[in-house]
Amino acid sequence: MPFEQHGNPFEEQLSAELRQAGDTFVADRAALAAAGELRGRRRLLLRRRAAVVGGVASLALVGVGGAVLLPGSGSSARPDGTSVGTGSHTAATPAPSPLSGAQMISTLERLLPTGKFSKAEARGTNEQPGPYVQLVYDDGQGPAAISVGLGRVEPGSDEARQTTECPGKVFVHYDACGTTRLPDASVVMVLQGYEYPDRRADTKWWSAELVTPQGQHVSVSEWNAAAEKDAPMSRAEPPLSAAQLRKLAGASAWRDAIDAMPQATNKPVPRPTATAGSVAIAPALRSLLPKGVFKVSDDSGKDSGFGYLVLDDGKGKSLVQVNVQADMSDATGDLFGSDAEVLADGTKVATHQVPSEKGGAGAVMWTVDTVRTDGRRVVISELNSGAPHDDATRKTPALTMKQLREIALSPKWWLQ
Repeated sequence: MPFEQHGNPFEEQLSAELRQAGDTFVADRAALAAAGELRGRRRLLLRRRAAVVGGVASLALVGVGGAVLLPGSGSSARPDGTSVGTGSHTAATPAPSPLSGAQMISTLERLLPTGKFSKAEARGTNEQPGPYVQLVYDDGQGPAAISVGLGRVEPGSDEARQTTECPGKVFVHYDACGTTRLPDASVVMVLQGYEYPDRRADTKWWSAELVTPQGQHVSVSEWNAAAEKDAPMSRAEPPLSAAQLRKLAGASAWRDAIDAMPQATNKPVPRPTATAGSVAIAPALRSLLPKGVFKVSDDSGKDSGFGYLVLDDGKGKSLVQVNVQADMSDATGDLFGSDAEVLADGTKVATHQVPSEKGGAGAVMWTVDTVRTDGRRVVISELNSGAPHDDATRKTPALTMKQLREIALSPKWWLQ
């Protein structure tokens, strides 16, 4: 079996939502806090699923704005594809032949420094859902799981940009993260973080995500344990340094393998984004806060569709998250029960005050969910902590339910 995530209901549901291109929103309001991982675990889940499953990545993230990092076209020249440890080189061919699973394993073993290999598994470039390789590598300092997943993303898309963008630390614990543009205009991100977002164990997960101007996506992961989950730490750190991860992801052999993958014959028809017309969330949310009351220690930047602020009024931090969606009329029946409040203009409002499903000790989540008659939906959620997995920093969230309601019903969420 591939190195897989623990069975986490929200993460499984989130991945399903991503595969459906964001047409629906998680109906469980308790999952809204974790959905804040737009700039964190959501991107990491996307990347890790790509690493585990391989395949042609065609996930459409809901409401992601910002400048496009990667160009839509560029030089086909490649950076040095030599081995991380041996200096071998894989020559490019005009039309690479398909690689079998055994060849994928051989390629990874050849690109790694000298060591012992075991428990290797792989899928070839012609196998579904896509090519990947994983094995346990021991350089003499302890066994470590290493995996490589291959796929494609749309060049110049939000997915391509986000795949190589460091996540916000509000949602992801990590020690270091950096993005590098290579001479051929490919972009690679190296993140040195942890397997568990709540740090219930100190298993380290280091990864490299490379996207070329042509949309080739290489995802490399390594751990300081012989398995991603449920294995004791076998060494202080994963075996490959950040520079070695970067070089392994950039090896030309992986690009040849991606070129050998069958082209998708049933590409989905592009649809309008679910958040067309929405504004940048964090600036809009700032403008709707009580004046002079809160300091903002972190925010989601200029992303639209989903955003957050971390507030502090001197009594403790509070994470506030907003999701804005269009065309949600079909989901209204599932999201709003018969007890939902209906305003004079037909807008439906539902409120929830529950313990935080993923939070630490004493954490609660307050939510106001609204949908207009034309299907425009705004959900605002607030925690009495500064991050989804943290213990409570205060007894209740910083904003009152009345304030949350006023913010959710504001017309500022939509461009006029």
